[in-house]
Amino acid sequence: MIERGNYSSGDDFVLEYGELRFTFNERDFGERCEQAARKLGFVSGQLEQQEAEDLVNLVVNGEVTDPASALGEHVNDCWPELVGPSERSLVHWLRRLIFRGAWLDQRVKEGELDVAFDEDTHTFAYVQPDRGNEPIELAPEPSWGRVAYLPRSL
Repeated sequence: MIERGNYSSGDDFVLEYGELRFTFNERDFGERCEQAARKLGFVSGQLEQQEAEDLVNLVVNGEVTDPASALGEHVNDCWPELVGPSERSLVHWLRRLIFRGAWLDQRVKEGELDVAFDEDTHTFAYVQPDRGNEPIELAPEPSWGRVAYLPRSL
C-alpha cells in the first residue's frame, strides 16, 4: 500500500475525503473553483472579483446567502435546477472536480503521474510513466450548460 501525501498550497480552505485532507491558499482555491465551474459549463471566461467570491461561497457553504454579484443572484434564481441529490448537485460536482484536480496534482508531485501535451487535440492529459506514458481516463462530468451563468453586457 502506497502512503499518499496530502495536497497543500496553504491553510485558507480545506477539503477532506476519507483520510485525505487537502488544504488550499485563497488564490489556489479560487482558481480551482473557476476551473471546475468552466469544466462543468456553468461559467465561461474569467470571472470578475465579486463573481469569483460568490462562486467560492457556493463551493464552501453550499449556497450563496448574500449575493455580491449577478452570478450569486443567478445561482439563487436557478437553485431548483442546481440542487438535487448530493451526487447530482452543482456544489457536489464543483467540490469533486476541485478535489480531483488537487489529487492528480499531488500524484504528479510524487512522481506517480506526469502531464503530457497531445499535439493532435491541443490538450493536456495525465499519463502514467511506469506504464509507457499511458494516459489515465477521468470519469466524465455532467454539464450545467443549460443553466450557465452568462454575465450581463454593459
